[in-house]
Amino acid sequence: MSQTTADTTTLAGRIAPASAEDRAIKRRRVMDILDAKGRDSLLLTTNTALTWYLDGSRVHISLAGDPIAALLVDRDGDHLVTFNNEAGRIAAEELPAGVALHSVPWYGNLHEAAAAVGTAVGGPGGSGTAGAGTAPLAEADAAAELRAARQQLLPAESARYAELSAEVAVIMTDVLAAARPETTEFELVSALAARVVAAGAEPLVLLCNGSSRSGFRHPLATHSPLGRCAMAVVCARRDGLVANITRWVRFDGGTPEERDAEARIAAVEADIFDATVPGARLDRIFAEIKAAYARHGFGPDQWEQHHQGGPAGYAGRDPRVTASATDTVVLNQAFTWNPSGPGVKIEDTVQLTASGLQVLTVDPRWPVSTVNGLQRPATLQL
Repeated sequence: MSQTTADTTTLAGRIAPASAEDRAIKRRRVMDILDAKGRDSLLLTTNTALTWYLDGSRVHISLAGDPIAALLVDRDGDHLVTFNNEAGRIAAEELPAGVALHSVPWYGNLHEAAAAVGTAVGGPGGSGTAGAGTAPLAEADAAAELRAARQQLLPAESARYAELSAEVAVIMTDVLAAARPETTEFELVSALAARVVAAGAEPLVLLCNGSSRSGFRHPLATHSPLGRCAMAVVCARRDGLVANITRWVRFDGGTPEERDAEARIAAVEADIFDATVPGARLDRIFAEIKAAYARHGFGPDQWEQHHQGGPAGYAGRDPRVTASATDTVVLNQAFTWNPSGPGVKIEDTVQLTASGLQVLTVDPRWPVSTVNGLQRPATLQL
């Protein structure tokens, strides 16, 4: 295994986004996990954990594949292991300062190499496992603790998240404002994808349904024309953070029943927002979600037709809210709730701040209605 010194110079216009201040706090949070577990090292292997801990580094090639890196966090330092054909780019464009980079052959086993790197490099001794050969704590064995460590977004990552979310909202406005009834679903998501990629982000989810397919909650695009109305959904990732947004466009005035359903689903969302307060448990918010559907005329079982969202950030939902999710809401945590009903859905990325919920996916050009004191997206009428 070879080792590379971190190079903070960019070769192709990209500099690793990591904030030294934020990374120091994240490392302290991991050290706290190790203290509580009575362990000396932790092996991070998922995209969510890696991009969070490295503070925005890109550790993927295929969006559908496993990360091309693994990271050992021990008491002596941070060791990132990647394949030999990835090491040059990682060192030049993705590696935060203070992280040692190691490479293995492209056919090697990343997890085994990363687990052994502490023993391989030795260390100054002390209580660390670098010289002891003890197996590191697996990420899966600290999943709840790591999720809690990710909850409270730090200043630099909050700023990056707000910027991405606003850009995605602008993209939605631009693309949907140019749509026409004869535009196909594929044409619409193609335009969205082009803009997302041009913004330096990865389109993790692109959905669209025209009026002929409005019954589908997760509508992968087809060649169908949009017809009289359409929904578009984008989940875009940049620097590890995922912004989520849903918007609707309509080419006629809509029916009274449609407008009523839109107002009622926004009322469901308002009730969810009211329940999203520091100290609230996710399972109790979930109970409020179920009650809100019944309260606003969608029936007691509508929540079963689609997931309801949850905390957001370095995963699309971290985690999805269910009756078994007992995480506790904290300040500066991000959320994407997405209540839906027949032919209606509302979804934005928000952050819970000391002054209340702040909607991040905002473009002031998009039409809004005020719901419980908060401006919420209406359907764009063209």
